Amino acid sequence: MDLLTSPPAVTAISILGALYLDAKLHLRKDLRWILGRKRIRSAFEKAVKQDRVSPYWFIVDNAARDPSREAIWARNPWTSAAESYTWQEVLERSNQYGHFFLSQGIKKGGLVAFFMLNSADFVFAWIGLWSIGAAPAMINYHLTGQALVHCLRISGAEIVLMDGDEAAVRRMEDVKSDVPHLKYLILRDAKPGLEGFSSDAPQEELRKGVQGGDPMALFYTSGTTGMPKGCMLPMVAAFAHGYGSVSGTNPVQKQNERYYVCMPYYHGTGGINAMAQLMANNTLLIAPKFSVSSFWTDIAQSRATWFVYVGETLRYLLSAPPSPLDRTHLVHSIYGNGLRPDIWNQFKSRFGVDQVFEFFNSTEGMLSLDNPSCNDYTACAVGHHGWLQRRKYHDYYVPVAVDPETGELMRDKKGWAIRTPYEVGGEILVRVPFERTFPGYWKNPEATEAKFVKDVFRKGDCFYRTGDALTRDKEGRWFFLDRLGDTFRWKGENVSTAEVSEVLGQYPGVLDANVYGVELPGHDGKAGTAAIYVDPAIKKGFNHQELLRHARTHLPKYAVPLFIRHVEAPSATHNNKQNKAPLKKEGVHPDRVAPGDKVFWIERQGKGATYVPFMRQDWEDLHAGKAKL
Repeated sequence: MDLLTSPPAVTAISILGALYLDAKLHLRKDLRWILGRKRIRSAFEKAVKQDRVSPYWFIVDNAARDPSREAIWARNPWTSAAESYTWQEVLERSNQYGHFFLSQGIKKGGLVAFFMLNSADFVFAWIGLWSIGAAPAMINYHLTGQALVHCLRISGAEIVLMDGDEAAVRRMEDVKSDVPHLKYLILRDAKPGLEGFSSDAPQEELRKGVQGGDPMALFYTSGTTGMPKGCMLPMVAAFAHGYGSVSGTNPVQKQNERYYVCMPYYHGTGGINAMAQLMANNTLLIAPKFSVSSFWTDIAQSRATWFVYVGETLRYLLSAPPSPLDRTHLVHSIYGNGLRPDIWNQFKSRFGVDQVFEFFNSTEGMLSLDNPSCNDYTACAVGHHGWLQRRKYHDYYVPVAVDPETGELMRDKKGWAIRTPYEVGGEILVRVPFERTFPGYWKNPEATEAKFVKDVFRKGDCFYRTGDALTRDKEGRWFFLDRLGDTFRWKGENVSTAEVSEVLGQYPGVLDANVYGVELPGHDGKAGTAAIYVDPAIKKGFNHQELLRHARTHLPKYAVPLFIRHVEAPSATHNNKQNKAPLKKEGVHPDRVAPGDKVFWIERQGKGATYVPFMRQDWEDLHAGKAKL
């Protein structure tokens, strides 16, 4: 018998071949995800038959399984003291909130508006609403005026629960006359009476008949381009999160992990992650809000092993001076979205983090990508699909060309959308019907309809517009390109703000680079502008010539920013995401730019070797047509 054809040799060759194919095609990874989703569907069907769809049942089961184990560690928003609650205590306090809400007239299927900082009571109240078949409407704690009125009105809530922060109470007082039907409850006033309510579960009848399409919570979009829009997260999604550890789809796979969430719970990334890990029987660690100065102290004291990040959170942590706490912690993994490529490995290296679990999604939840990255191969990607998932989603996640000026899909001579190669990328459309369903914007059918486009590749087909442009390489790694509306045209070319931001962020001393296009008198397209926040320690001697040289080395000529705006602080939303809207509106007009900011432009009308101050006379020359970029 030939040595290579002997049974042991054949077995060894088969194993090596299988290992090679798996390494090349990532079959096991894909199968784990695909089979995990199938297990979730089967488990949910069983829950429907048993009438146990409500996520409240996860809390009940966890308390029954290990009543004395710590379920929540929380930093009190008012005293800063650390609090700890066992699973039994979580269940009992949540039940008390359920009875309290019933006493306030909340009915099954109702919504209660939450206007609060993160806290243990925020979570208890949330679970308490589940216990009676109701749910919270998450109002951005920082909203004021008409935006606040808008969110309260469309929620349909009859009660708003506030935690007692004086500034927040004043913001709510200012709009009371605009929403007179609302009943206003301040938690600090109501809390003493809560202990008088029963800690037994509210009657089970209230949880019967809960459907997969009922709200687990009502969240809102950021509202940076208009009034926030309500997005209902359905119970079926909550169930999937709670069952994730069993199915293998939860980012956290080990038992008894400690999960720190200081991102706002009124936002999907913070709130959904917090409740998902609590439902999955991990210990939830709560901080009232994100704070650079107290972050690592909290991480150490709470013994966190995971934490959640959003947007520029990690850049802010990286910008802080080195500290002994940088490494004296137990965190091995982080989960979130928006980690920029220019600081990905810097953060891992400085803080000793083994795994970055980057995900890509939106409040609407139709485009969902995951990238658990422990190495350079998947670093900086927002998702990763092996061979099986690439085939599965080939006709569901479709990149198309978009006109950056109008925002409309580009069409060929026959009127069909132009599909682009994955390696080139474009706005991702999601074919419907799909495995996930967009429930629509809450009480806003016009905005809901605008998210869909029909007759895309053939008559009668329908796709959901994500508004996000991504690319996927031949290895299945997904990378973010830009948000629809962020890309702009200059000199006939499309400029990716994400690409420019990444390059500028790599320059020493630039702690934040927010890139956008501005309109100029007498010019077509929009001129590239970067609002940069420079390390205060080197700001006085900042080298604009070297910054321009760096930009020209790493960017196409048309993408090099013509204007640099030095800002006093990073421009971020309430959730640590870059906010371009006010910067675009102000442009480089001398009367609109904030007094503390300084605007520079490339000398000799864009042809020079450095950035120099942009003066009023320069603006007037542009306006008079005497200067042409």
